[in-house]
Amino acid sequence: MKVLHVLYSRIYTGAEKVAAQIIKAFEGRVDMAYCSLECEEVWDILDGMGIRHYGVEELTPATLGRVIREYRPDVIHAHDMRTSFVAALCCGRIPLISHIHNNAYDARGLSAKSVAYLLAGFRAKHIFWVSNSAYEGYVFHRLFAKKSSVLYNIIDAKRIFAMRDSDEHTYDFDMIYLGRLTYQKDPQRLMRLSAALKARKPDIKVAVVGAGELEGEAKALCEELGLQDNVHFLGFQSNPIKMVADSKAMILTSRWEGTPMCALEAMALGTPVVSTPSDGMKDLIENGVDGYLSDEDAVLAEDILKIVEDPDHRELLSENAAKKFARINDEQKYNDTILACYRQWGGTQ
Repeated sequence: MKVLHVLYSRIYTGAEKVAAQIIKAFEGRVDMAYCSLECEEVWDILDGMGIRHYGVEELTPATLGRVIREYRPDVIHAHDMRTSFVAALCCGRIPLISHIHNNAYDARGLSAKSVAYLLAGFRAKHIFWVSNSAYEGYVFHRLFAKKSSVLYNIIDAKRIFAMRDSDEHTYDFDMIYLGRLTYQKDPQRLMRLSAALKARKPDIKVAVVGAGELEGEAKALCEELGLQDNVHFLGFQSNPIKMVADSKAMILTSRWEGTPMCALEAMALGTPVVSTPSDGMKDLIENGVDGYLSDEDAVLAEDILKIVEDPDHRELLSENAAKKFARINDEQKYNDTILACYRQWGGTQ
């Protein structure tokens, strides 16, 4: 069996990590390939993982069609709504699996995106949703109830620990942000929160790992708030895992989420997560037990300071986070679910 994973991106973060992880999980059992927009940084990561990849300058029915004709997949696994729409236009008789990784704000009501995804939803043989909120958030979700299931993200824990151990550097950050700098992630709020923390702890050190269309705006606000000595913009990092492990806390300021891979990575490493209560995070974090959730910046700042300034409290949260991760991260069940879907629609070869 051959499966083509398709993504509409030039980055390597949440959905991209999920696709690569699935490919690696079935290495030697199912032939899989990765297709996305051209990006040398992503290709370097995939080459290091031994993953076959196809790049296109723009993802259109014509460009994806050429990849499909070359690779000849038995199943197309399209990640997120826009990709699923393009795949639906050119998949022909090839079974389409759609995988939705977040509760997209612009598909919760009548919009071009929600209407366009109707085509993908009708063409798809099955739809995986990363959380109940992602499924219920889509305005037309009831139309696809019989072909939908919730599949919470997991991570390859052994690989995460190996990535941590391969980095011999020591990092000294109080707080780390790991992700794209986009509207969804609200990096401006991250800057305002950092300013509130600096007012209480003048030497607070914050790592911002990632890039995106709001990077310039975030940096400008950082300078305006006088945070140049506190906030360190590190850009895209191919292996930020040791930074996460060495940080006292991870922060998420997202407007909406699915089940963030970075939060799972932090929990595996015992790094407490402090987050806005966005969608999948409410399923992942138990407030005050293994991390913190709040939609108030003052409360978020207070919670972060508890972690940063109280080693015993930090250790308790760390232990609880690691225990929860071990309980919820069922790699075998996840992989069995994916494989059963592939076999149902693509055959058993």
